[in-house]
Amino acid sequence: MSQTPYERVKLARASGRPTGLDYIRNIFSGFMEMHGDRRFADDPAVVGGIARLCGNPVTVIAIEKGHTAKERVYRNFGAPNPEGYRKALRLMKQAEKFGRPVICFIDTAGAFCGVGAEERGQGQAIAENLMEMTTLCVPVISILIGEGGSGGALALAVADRVWMLENAVYSVISPEGCASILWKDASQAEKAAASLKLTAEDAKSLGVVERILSEENLGKKEFYERIRALLSDELGELGRDMDLVGKRYERFRRIGVCAETE
Repeated sequence: MSQTPYERVKLARASGRPTGLDYIRNIFSGFMEMHGDRRFADDPAVVGGIARLCGNPVTVIAIEKGHTAKERVYRNFGAPNPEGYRKALRLMKQAEKFGRPVICFIDTAGAFCGVGAEERGQGQAIAENLMEMTTLCVPVISILIGEGGSGGALALAVADRVWMLENAVYSVISPEGCASILWKDASQAEKAAASLKLTAEDAKSLGVVERILSEENLGKKEFYERIRALLSDELGELGRDMDLVGKRYERFRRIGVCAETE
């Protein structure tokens, strides 16, 4: 029996799911992490650096939640600050300079909304990522591995290919937040989840993502090997495309366009 949308939300949030660093460690080799946004500080919620995929150099970026309580506090529960998004953009621009593809792993309930984050330009940092990613001249693949919360997720998902794990979710707002706004009652989250069209199947049917990744053997060697092979094949195809920027632009312009009915 298939899960309801809210059951998918619970699965996406489950503490035992692989995090961004798990994907980096098991799919890539020779990962060298890079720190800081060169403006304010480093953000542990965003991990990024250079690695090799099947021997080829790539830039890999992940929003990291952590596993243990201590790790989750250190990673701010996967809620990036502006410096996290600016670090990610710095690494993307560096990748463009050296001709490296960019691969992003996304798992966040949303960007951090604290006073300090707002004072340091959270909205501007996200907006700059959206703008700059549309014009990157190297292949970009983004994978939603858990929660994909609003602009905090989209800031790493302006890509040539966007994939989702089958139990990941992608939404402009959490079901609890939506229920609180619409019905003034967060306990209506299950009803809100059904209306938000946030599952992988919904996203694919709406043209928001291209591929749904099976979670068979989730977290095991076979699971990571399968994703490694898919990434390698897809990057090979994208690397031969001479109009990446134009097609990326058209990809996002098509989202939300409804066919006219007579």
